[in-house]
Amino acid sequence: MNSLSGRFLVLTTVFVMLAEILIFVPSVARFREDYLMSRLERAQIASLALLANDMIDPQLEQELLRNAEVYNVVLLRNEVRQLVLSSPLPHPIDSTYDLRHAMPFTLVRDAALDLLGAPDRVVRVIGDPVREAGLQIEITLPVAPLQAAMIDYGLRILALSAVISVLTASLLFFAVRRLLVKPIEGVVAAMTSYAAAPEDTRRIITPTASVDELRQAEVALQSMQTQLTGALRQKDRLAQLGGAVAKVSHDLRNILTTAQLFTDRLDASEDPMVRRMAPKLVNSITRAVNLCESTLAFGKAEEPPPALSRVLVAPIINDVVDGERLACGEHDISFSEDVPAGMMVRADPEQLYRVLSNLIRNARQAILASGDPGEILVRATETEEHWVIEVRDTGPGLPPRARDHLFTAFQGGARKGGSGLGLTIAAELVRGHGGRLELVETGPGGTAFAVRLPKAVMSLEPGAA
Repeated sequence: MNSLSGRFLVLTTVFVMLAEILIFVPSVARFREDYLMSRLERAQIASLALLANDMIDPQLEQELLRNAEVYNVVLLRNEVRQLVLSSPLPHPIDSTYDLRHAMPFTLVRDAALDLLGAPDRVVRVIGDPVREAGLQIEITLPVAPLQAAMIDYGLRILALSAVISVLTASLLFFAVRRLLVKPIEGVVAAMTSYAAAPEDTRRIITPTASVDELRQAEVALQSMQTQLTGALRQKDRLAQLGGAVAKVSHDLRNILTTAQLFTDRLDASEDPMVRRMAPKLVNSITRAVNLCESTLAFGKAEEPPPALSRVLVAPIINDVVDGERLACGEHDISFSEDVPAGMMVRADPEQLYRVLSNLIRNARQAILASGDPGEILVRATETEEHWVIEVRDTGPGLPPRARDHLFTAFQGGARKGGSGLGLTIAAELVRGHGGRLELVETGPGGTAFAVRLPKAVMSLEPGAA
């Protein structure tokens, strides 16, 4: 009986039986009233036979009383009470019931007393004669036949109630099993099948229930399974991408190491331009080698914790801007820096370089995609709680899809073919510093991002340390 259908069957049977019991009590009271009224009618008929012939045989009188199942009959005619039929009483009268103006509660109470009381009792019953044959009729009768009739009637009512309960419960059982239990079992089977192979789209449930609530549950389950399957596929692609990146990083590190050896020779060049650009080239190759080594060392999506130190922010911004300015080529993009010369921040210089490089590169690519001239401004300020580095461009702004999935890999790309990894990486690196990367504004007039680095240093209490 632990199943839904089994419990529903038991509950239905119990509730129907309770309803029948609530009907049983007034039904028995009604049966008792009808029984007593029939005895009053029989007694009236017997008394009329006697009134028609004053000289009636005593034996016939007793036969009339036995047929009416009463001891005595008293008629009230013309304001005179007359004992019409009589026989000896085995016991004194125990109770008197007046049926002329009996209320429902009184009838139920008296029925309970007669049903549960002693069977050898004698009662008096008062009622109105049929067809106005007098003013009042009284009879005395034994309780035992009444009690036996009430018990027999009650048993028949209970048996009928049991049959009705079982039949009703069975019909409801099959109806509920077909309309509710079967669809629920189908949903459970679909969930079990999907759990065995969640990446298989064929196992995603198709809503078929006709009941609105179950159909809503199936639709919600279908949506959840679809999203989960997509997430699993994306996770698998990311795992494959991670493996590929590790392999590429291994070979790229070797190539960059060789290139780094060649750049050492550039220091001996007499060309002023070469001598000015050589340190920047060496720094770029060194950063690339370090990034490849980090990828190989960790081999996972999480970035290594930053090595925090106090660094000047202006040289880092200047290096990033110089690299992006060279990448512009002939395009009309101007760069400007508003950075206090002595401003220092607490950060990992390599990770901060990557954050700013991603933000400024995205700004440059957005302006190039628009085909119009543009400007990129990098501004650094500080408050009592934060150092703030803002990157602002005059590009076309972020599309709605990029705003909805701003820091989600492979979903937040702002341009065609973009993966959205740049902002995802930048946001993760900033979080590693205890700060946050914010979209300040975006629209037709341009886009602005702000990097907020906290000045407060998290420290343990002496006891905890």
